[in-house]
Amino acid sequence: MSTAPEMPSSTVMLMIAAGRQLQRELESDLSAIGLSLRQLGALGHIASNPELSYSDLARRAGITTQSMRATILMLQEQGAVRSNLSGQGRRANLELTEAGEQLLNEARRVIALRDRAFAERLGAEEEKVLSAVLRRAAPGPAETARRG
Repeated sequence: MSTAPEMPSSTVMLMIAAGRQLQRELESDLSAIGLSLRQLGALGHIASNPELSYSDLARRAGITTQSMRATILMLQEQGAVRSNLSGQGRRANLELTEAGEQLLNEARRVIALRDRAFAERLGAEEEKVLSAVLRRAAPGPAETARRG
């Protein structure tokens, strides 16, 4: 008799299990370039909208403002982000430095490699189908903003 735990039959539970595994793999890949998944998210948001406040950034990441401040401080210490203004209740006015842009580009390369490895596990056709299904199943930015 097998002693391995039975895989859940729930689609939601399977998606959660697969997502956690993929998250662990990506976090390991990112750590090799000195970046966490949370830091990557912050870099991406800052790159697309430097006018976001710490609260805005925290809300998008699903963490506290204090945790986001710590994340940004680590990125500043790495030389990836600089702040033009500071002050309670004011916009963060954060921007990527050249080093931050390079780090974000390197992270994109790491993600592309992880995507390719995942597509190889599934096969190209299954990966395309899964991607299309997940795009329909996952909330878009507008829906996420309404919930927050």
